[in-house]
Amino acid sequence: MGFQPYRSPSTGREVRAVLFDTFGTVVDWRTGVARHAAAFAADQGHELDAEAFADDWRALYQPAMEAIRSGQRGFATLDALHRENLDQVLRRHGFDPGQLGGEALDGLNKCWHRLPPWPDSVEGLAAVRRSYIVGPLSNGNTSLLLDMAKNAGLPWDVIIGSDMTRTYKPLPQAYLRTAGFLDLNPGEVMLAAAHNNDLHAARKAGLATAFIARPTEYGPGQVADLAPESDWDLSASSISDLADRLGA
Repeated sequence: MGFQPYRSPSTGREVRAVLFDTFGTVVDWRTGVARHAAAFAADQGHELDAEAFADDWRALYQPAMEAIRSGQRGFATLDALHRENLDQVLRRHGFDPGQLGGEALDGLNKCWHRLPPWPDSVEGLAAVRRSYIVGPLSNGNTSLLLDMAKNAGLPWDVIIGSDMTRTYKPLPQAYLRTAGFLDLNPGEVMLAAAHNNDLHAARKAGLATAFIARPTEYGPGQVADLAPESDWDLSASSISDLADRLGA
């Protein structure tokens, strides 16, 4: 008997594409940003709590996107939002952005393009890819996601950035437009994510859902998203485990 695609209990359809939230689910943003921030501070002769710096920068992520989701401002790429937020987080940690070169600041901002994958990500994605279309369903813009894939060795079939959908999760258009670019019914697309709120929004938009546990995304003191908080189609301990559960 040939391969039988996973049929989603929630959508009633066979899954053809498994798309992944990226920051936190596929790559370890906290470790990567902290590493680059520490090197930047050392070059400037500045002491820095690099993990706190990473946490503070990430904390500005949702408020920046919310201004776009709510219509308060027009669309801007995640690269642009990260760069705007960088000045704020630098000041909070004792730097004067005005005294730092633009090239150095742009280089630090590009650290989001060079984040390390979780240990299971590359092998797990390759396993899923044997039987399903794989790609990111991320708030990252296309160039960011492309650089990240090249740096981390992520074997995507396709990259559809938020600059293509022109919107940010968790608005339904982020999920639906991505499915549309693939010419798939939303129910034929599964979102795999380490964040329950992302999965809630994806399911509301008609996608199949899979939870992947990343209990140290926010460090050893993480208190949220330690376990699935709803009856997602699948729940896995890693991307490799997800591949097994999908029959890939």
